[in-house]
This record gives sequence, structure tokens and C-alpha cells, in this order.
Amino acid sequence: MRTLTCILFVILVFVALAQNPSAPEPFTGSSPVFLPVPSDSTPAAPDTGLVAVAAAGTSGYVIDDKHKLIPGDKLSFQILEDRMLKGPKDEPKGEPKSLVVTDSIELDVPYIGRVSAANKTCKQLAAELRGLLEQEYYYRATVVIGLDQASKTLGKVYVLGPVRNQGPIDIPANETFTAGKAILRAGGFGDFADKKKVKVIRKTSSGNRTFELNMVEILEKGKTEDDVALEPEDFIIVPQRSINF
Repeated sequence: MRTLTCILFVILVFVALAQNPSAPEPFTGSSPVFLPVPSDSTPAAPDTGLVAVAAAGTSGYVIDDKHKLIPGDKLSFQILEDRMLKGPKDEPKGEPKSLVVTDSIELDVPYIGRVSAANKTCKQLAAELRGLLEQEYYYRATVVIGLDQASKTLGKVYVLGPVRNQGPIDIPANETFTAGKAILRAGGFGDFADKKKVKVIRKTSSGNRTFELNMVEILEKGKTEDDVALEPEDFIIVPQRSINF
């Protein structure tokens, strides 16, 4: 009788467990972590070399802001707010545009037109363009300017007269280029050159400015402090001796 009772009890327990699903196992994972969202975050600049971002309410983000823009520099220009726009086929707009600094040290900027880049860095130019864009076209403009490729030359000078190779010469961007160096780059003086009365003619806003140089003192006697650092579009005029021996 006792054995039968035990068997019935086991059967009843088995039925009860089958009708009531087991409770879920307790959660053992770690708790979620919530990160604060900045109230006024500045978009990160793309890594394209020298990059500047100018946004309303920010002073700008710069990787390297020492390079003054010169003719031939290749830049990328982007307004980050344009990325929210859609094209005719639902394609995103606002892709970076390629710009080149002209010989007059200007940029042809979308919406604005010609803007001077003389003596300006990427950061300074981005801040200026942001202000111009927000005057008429944008409530808020985040301007990104990156230097894709720096020019290797600052422009050209012109050597004329009795030298081995007359004509234009590129000014290297990474050195102080003087009249003496330009003459050496032109192959040196010809047989009948007047080395003592070489002239550098420079066009300025108030008219032409002329420097007269004694290249015998500069090149042959080493008085390089008397040499003149050249600027783009300078003319180096080497006269010919009036009496040839």
C-alpha cells in the first residue's frame, strides 16, 4: 500500500511539472552603459593632409595650420550641411570639390566666386568663407578645407640678357630664391655680360621697383647678404658690356 502511494505521488508531481513551464533563468549579462551625448559637438575633419574646419560657434579644428596658401596648391572644399541634401536620384550631395589656387592667389569658391587666398592658411580661409556663406546662403555653414597637394613652386621669374639659358625659371617653394640663384639656374653669365650692373625689376602697386646688384661681389666674393630674394613675376635683367675685351 505504501509503495502504491509513493508511485501515485511521483505521477502527480510529474503531471504538475508538465503543466507549469519552468521559470526563465536569471539574466547574468552586464548592465547596459549609457554615454552622454555632447550638446555642441564639432564634426571631425577628414584626414586629407592639412585640414581646417570652421563651424558656427567654433574656433576651427586644424591638423597643421602653418602653410600659407600659394599658387598651384590643390585643395578640397566641402560644406558639411550639404551632405543632408539629396540629388535627383536620392543620391547624397555635398561631396568635396577640388579647387586650385590661381596665379593671382585666388580661389573660385562655389556660391561666392573669386576669393583671395593670399597670406592665408586653411584655417583662416575656412573661417572667412564660413562668414561669407552665412551672410546670404546658410543659417549655419561648417566649412572643411583640406590641402590635397602643396605646390612645389611659388611662381616664375624671368632672366633676360647674356646668360646661358634665357627665359622663365620656377621659384622653389621650399627655399629662399635669390637673383644669384636664378642666374646660376639659367646656366651662368655669357661671355659679354656686365656682372656688376644686374637689375631686378619688380612690379608693385605703386609702380616698378628696381634693385641694382653687383654679382661679382655676390657670386665671386661671397657677399650673399647683398643678394635679393625674388618674388613671382620679377625680371632679372643682365646687361651687356658696352666695351668687350
